[in-house]
Amino acid sequence: MRRPIVGIIGNFTLLEGDYPVQTSGIMNIDAVSEVADAVPLIVPAMPSIGSVEELADAFDGFVFTGGRPNVHPSHYGHKATEAHGAFDMDRDGLTLPLIRHCVEIGKPILGICRGFQEFNVAFGGTLHPEIRDLPGRMNHRMPPEGTIEEKFAHRHTVSLLYGGKFAEVFGAVEVVVNSLHGQGICEAGPRVVVEGRAEDNTPEAIYIEGAEAFSMAVQWHPEYNAAHDEVSRPLFEAFGADMRRTLALKS
Repeated sequence: MRRPIVGIIGNFTLLEGDYPVQTSGIMNIDAVSEVADAVPLIVPAMPSIGSVEELADAFDGFVFTGGRPNVHPSHYGHKATEAHGAFDMDRDGLTLPLIRHCVEIGKPILGICRGFQEFNVAFGGTLHPEIRDLPGRMNHRMPPEGTIEEKFAHRHTVSLLYGGKFAEVFGAVEVVVNSLHGQGICEAGPRVVVEGRAEDNTPEAIYIEGAEAFSMAVQWHPEYNAAHDEVSRPLFEAFGADMRRTLALKS
């Protein structure tokens, strides 16, 4: 059987401040290639490139990556404020319908950070603009200074539902993860099942109820050190295994 082909959702960036490009971190590429054992290809976060049906036909699975711009609050019935930060409406226009379509047809998908939030919004959920402003919540944002290793270092535990999908993947009901996000889930969508929460009750691990294929998302960044981290590795391995399962069903 051939290796699965994974679409890694890119992000709009201005190269050297003025040249528009679509990019993805090497961490995402390495995690897909080395741990999920799949062929990674960057998908421009632009709805103009084609229909979600065309994209789903071209790939065996998708990774919905993190990104600095946030999902525009108009997609979940809220008004934009300064606290929401920057937006990328093109990415919203591609990812939200693509997530729904992949779940509908049984295409494996993995959500990371912004991708985690996209999963929730795609299925009717809402977001807090700034988690750290809520009473009793910790600051989940990336440390402003330090090396990459320091910024992606483990920062808090996540408690998982006993007997749930994530506990099965990780072989544990508590894991230690990094934290590099400002926004987070406010209300979970009707089909969004929260199976993991941080120490301050912030949702950190979700899946889409009723999905036939892998449809799991995490608020942290498992792509960092994915080949060696005891939490990241089994998540990408499970994603890769389900892509191979769905490929085998087609053959």
